[in-house]
Amino acid sequence: MRTTMLKQSKELIGLALVAVFIYFFIFWDYKIFQNQFSIPKDWLNLNTIFLSIVIEAIPFILLGVFVSSLIQIFVSEETVKKYIPKNMIIAVLPAALLGAIFPVCECAVVPVVRRLIKKGMPLHVAFVFLACAPILNPVVAASTYFAFQTNLSILTGRMVLAFILSIIIGLVLYVLFKNSDQLKLTSEELVGKQTSTSEVLNVNKLKATLYHASDEFFDMGKFLIIGAFIASLFQTFLDREILLNLGSSEFSSPIVMMVFAFVLSLCSEADAFIAASFGNTFAPGALLAFLVYGPMLDLKNTIMLFAFFKTKFVFTFILVVTVVVYLGVLVYQAVVF
Repeated sequence: MRTTMLKQSKELIGLALVAVFIYFFIFWDYKIFQNQFSIPKDWLNLNTIFLSIVIEAIPFILLGVFVSSLIQIFVSEETVKKYIPKNMIIAVLPAALLGAIFPVCECAVVPVVRRLIKKGMPLHVAFVFLACAPILNPVVAASTYFAFQTNLSILTGRMVLAFILSIIIGLVLYVLFKNSDQLKLTSEELVGKQTSTSEVLNVNKLKATLYHASDEFFDMGKFLIIGAFIASLFQTFLDREILLNLGSSEFSSPIVMMVFAFVLSLCSEADAFIAASFGNTFAPGALLAFLVYGPMLDLKNTIMLFAFFKTKFVFTFILVVTVVVYLGVLVYQAVVF
């Protein structure tokens, strides 16, 4: 009874906030506010960057939670286990290939991966998919092609590195964690209120999918907003000249561009055009570090990972991705460029 009342009160507060937001959006005269209060330019820039990150990410979050809901409602644990190779090392290859045909960015992939793990996909296999899907998919390949038409080696390098490094990341995670459970329990699971798939299938499937998608969206959305705000703070107040000065050598420039990628939190479908703007400043290896590391790990999906996976695992994943991408880029630029 108390839990039901608490849930209803949260829903009422949420609806009230939406109503207030709509009122101010439609009826509030912002010119009066601007005449009375002077907002510093930096904070206006922060507001613009924050809104741009959220607006860019929301469509992909919707895609991710909808796919997650379809998996929850229509895919059984037995189906997932049936199509995964029994050999845990060989199993990483289908995950990497699946990432090549699945058009999902780094925001949308988190709910999908969480749902696949709950359905029985091994931890390291799911994180191979998480690492490569935002890069290998056709949409990202096309955007990278158009951004680097004069230097297609960047496109080739991005795809090759994403495929190979995601497999290495998965194998390292398997060595460190095997197939242990690294998911955090949700509040529903802690109180034993989570609805099972069999229960949900007794209801209309379309309705159940929409209900699940809406719950997942609001669950993920709050962490997207936190991550977007932190990213916008960094973008507004971080002195980029310091990083540019540090990135003068072939060994330090990939690190600088990886930091840029993490902080900027760009969508993988659009980051190639930003990387191309650095073409006259950084070497191709540094650009590849930006294009490979950012989709695997940025502020937005890091916040989401901490929300749904155990802290020790997330820190380990961050370290593994950072080391593997950095060393992979150094090797690739030594061999190719």
